[in-house]
Amino acid sequence: MEKGGEASKWRFGAANPALEAAGRQSIRSIVSGLFDSLDKSDPRPVAPLGHGDPSAFACFRTAPAAEDAIAAAALSGKHNCYSRAAGVEEARSAVAAHLSRELPYEVTAGDVVITAGCNHAIEIMMAVLAAPGANVLLPRPGYPMYESRAALCGLEFRHFDLLPDKGWEVDLDGVEALADENTVAMVIVNPNNPCGCVYSYHHLAKIAETARKLGILVISDEVYDHCAFGSNPFVPMGVFGEIAPVVTMGGISKRWMVIQSVIDYTTGELPYADG
Repeated sequence: MEKGGEASKWRFGAANPALEAAGRQSIRSIVSGLFDSLDKSDPRPVAPLGHGDPSAFACFRTAPAAEDAIAAAALSGKHNCYSRAAGVEEARSAVAAHLSRELPYEVTAGDVVITAGCNHAIEIMMAVLAAPGANVLLPRPGYPMYESRAALCGLEFRHFDLLPDKGWEVDLDGVEALADENTVAMVIVNPNNPCGCVYSYHHLAKIAETARKLGILVISDEVYDHCAFGSNPFVPMGVFGEIAPVVTMGGISKRWMVIQSVIDYTTGELPYADG
């Protein structure tokens, strides 16, 4: 009640359809619901498979050298100020040098944006692509954060299938059938979450050729890079940046067991040949 008067008609609190749609796509709400339904009196230990968090298990440990470097940086008093929006220059240069080792061209610091976790990178990319009428192609099964962020940005998303009888490769015929003149990008996750497959060089080359044919961007989620234990070695999608434009998302959280640092990166590898 307003002081000395009747209650006003408040103009906030109405339902936000975009936010509700984004919430329905969240993996965290599903995992939280599963944990809430557990019988707390059951003594059996639970192995949580819902989040890719190796640091939750005692057998995985962040390298002491990394912990010491983080502590030294925090105690130095040199990093308490605002940084550039794209991230600290030294960090961007380090990421660029790291990525360039496996690519046929050089990535520069200007190609790299440091983000607060890969989910932040996904949010940025979906917002950037959300032009009126645009659509993006997402894998099924896939990581639901892409659907969640696309829904929040009002970006239409369409699903292409991963083929279980072909090692969860992308159904490229399905990609071509889904795409139209408003399609701006397709997303791949390699190594794959949730299927665990690692795409071969040959299959990644076919993805790049399909993207070139359609005139679309490839967003390659590589946060599990080098976490490959089968017959296929990890190959970065950026290797094919001369065929089609590629934006790579990666980070330090999985490979180096520093989940709480949530320092990931996005890089645009765009030296593709025109025409």
